[in-house]
Amino acid sequence: MSKDFFTAIEERRSIYALSKEQVASDERIQEIVEHAVKYVPSAFNSQSARIIVLINDEHDKFWNLTTEALKGVMGSDADFSSTQEKMNGFKSAYGTILFFEDEDTVRGLQEAAPLYADNFPVWSDQSSGMHQFAIWTALEIEGFGASLQHYNPIVDEFVVREWNVPETWKLRAQMPFGKPMHQPGEKEFKPLEERVKIYK
Repeated sequence: MSKDFFTAIEERRSIYALSKEQVASDERIQEIVEHAVKYVPSAFNSQSARIIVLINDEHDKFWNLTTEALKGVMGSDADFSSTQEKMNGFKSAYGTILFFEDEDTVRGLQEAAPLYADNFPVWSDQSSGMHQFAIWTALEIEGFGASLQHYNPIVDEFVVREWNVPETWKLRAQMPFGKPMHQPGEKEFKPLEERVKIYK
């Protein structure tokens, strides 16, 4: 499947109804992630992005544990039905990508360039966002649907434990992906003239 850059950006949307049907090989998923980690930019070429890809039982384990963690936070008296529906939807996907930033790398930059110390965490987040966007768009090109979730810090403790994650890796986002089971509706756009200014 081949799309030009602008079409790929346009067609990348949040898809929540996903199935476990395989759209592309696990090897192709690995290629996409590794290509993004290698080539997406980072401040001072810090290369602070860290990624874990969960597939099959590991993917299911993540959403089972997330469900239990949320139940603990919400308490036994809370109505968990809508949250359970969300969890079931994410678990129905093919896999989940966990996005991290290595805080040791960020701290090292702060020490090496103290003049920019306050900026390095911001630049780290910006780089993480670029990795998320690049991988999301590449998955869309392959025929996957995906969405971006943020259950951190609720899930941080068990993620470190279950997948032997270094404590310096800070979880930033989770991306369940799978075969789309529906097409998203029309997206509304604010007027570009209110959002873009060009002077020449």
